[in-house]
Amino acid sequence: MSIHWKFFWLPALGILSVVLVLAACGSDEPELPDTTGASVRAYLNAVDYQNNDDWKLWPGTTEMYQGDDPHGAKLTTRLNPAAFDAIGGAMPDGAIIVKENYSPAGELGAVTVMYKKSGYNPEHNDWFWVKELADGTFEKEGKVMGCQDCHVDGTDYVWGPQQ
Repeated sequence: MSIHWKFFWLPALGILSVVLVLAACGSDEPELPDTTGASVRAYLNAVDYQNNDDWKLWPGTTEMYQGDDPHGAKLTTRLNPAAFDAIGGAMPDGAIIVKENYSPAGELGAVTVMYKKSGYNPEHNDWFWVKELADGTFEKEGKVMGCQDCHVDGTDYVWGPQQ
């Protein structure tokens, strides 16, 4: 009886293992972008971050919350799961924070993005910065001194409306 058990369960466990590995590899999530504004924009479009339930608003905010310089009069800040889960501590590789910058009238002026890419910018905790204007042009991208200088006082260069 024990021999028959081995012949049934061992192959069944092997098949189950293969199925689980294949299921884990079959994610619809696109690869994280490289460090160019165009690649980050393509990634954000692919994941549909504005309508993706996995991307969360900054805690305690709503869409179009009251903003300030240099970003805008009204802001909407969304975080991917890696960033959201790490708020208040060191952000992991792949953390992405997207801030939509609006005028007082609610017109989109720019989208600013912080993207943590391991090895990209060790002097500033590996953050890559993008400022994309409403017309789709990239005003700033890369190791942007103004962003780095302002955010240096935040926890891992991150601070939000309630920090």
